[in-house]
Amino acid sequence: MTQQPRVVSGLQLWQWRNHALQAAIAHDVPPSEVDWLLLEVAGLDRLAIRLESFKQRPQIQMKLPLEDLYHLWQKRLYERLPVQYIAGVTPWRQFKIAVSSAVLIPRPETECLIDLAAIAAANNEANPPLRSGYWADLGTGSGAIALGLADALPEATIHAVDRSLEALAIAQINAHNLGLAERMRFYQGSWWEPLVCLKGQFSGMVSNPPYIPTNTVPTLQPEVVNHEPHLALDGGTDGLDCIRHLIEISPSYIRPGGVWLIEMMAGQADAVHELLQKQGTYGNIQIHADLAGIERFALCSVLSEEL
Repeated sequence: MTQQPRVVSGLQLWQWRNHALQAAIAHDVPPSEVDWLLLEVAGLDRLAIRLESFKQRPQIQMKLPLEDLYHLWQKRLYERLPVQYIAGVTPWRQFKIAVSSAVLIPRPETECLIDLAAIAAANNEANPPLRSGYWADLGTGSGAIALGLADALPEATIHAVDRSLEALAIAQINAHNLGLAERMRFYQGSWWEPLVCLKGQFSGMVSNPPYIPTNTVPTLQPEVVNHEPHLALDGGTDGLDCIRHLIEISPSYIRPGGVWLIEMMAGQADAVHELLQKQGTYGNIQIHADLAGIERFALCSVLSEEL
């Protein structure tokens, strides 16, 4: 079986783009996705696309054959395959993150977790300082949060955990691609379990756990429910199963004064705040909104080790 060529003429690609733009409009897919995809798979720049000057090029090297691109775009239109999975990458903070259907696509709002963690670490005068030492990203998926922490806290070592070996493989690829692998450690397992030998030693924990109620998952956008891993979405009957677990178990892993920080679903802030208060070992409990004004993040510090 011969491998399909990955070199196309500019005219061929221009024709594909025109058809893809028309089809996107007809199927209620943002036309901007077509050009973003061409930036990634054909190495074109925005000006060449805007002026359509690439049409004159005799050869353009593609990351995948044009026929494959055509079939994948059909899946985007008819099966609602996310465009990030077609390109195999997504932008997140200043990074280009590799993604596959084994991992949740990192959302822009999750970027705020990194800023909140960095500010909390900088404002805490603990000795040793929280900006160094061990930090955990629990349920790392693509590794986006762990990468963000490694970048924002250059004196820290980031311990990234996920139940999925396929997800961990993607996270490790991202760590190597971005030159951050030396300060990151990867573990397969559930939440804190692989880190039991480091109990009480963590400066902080950050997590974007599954928080969608089970009955809500089937009602999500088809791009999400049909293609993204349900393991990273389903948070149980009320969406709080994983968050409850992290609230209960984390104080024995995080040193006094350390940071506990999660993302949650709109409408869960009051319940999470109450759970943190009732647990009894958390202080300075804060709820932070995302850029859309939605209460999406819970931040607090551990007052003492869990009894």
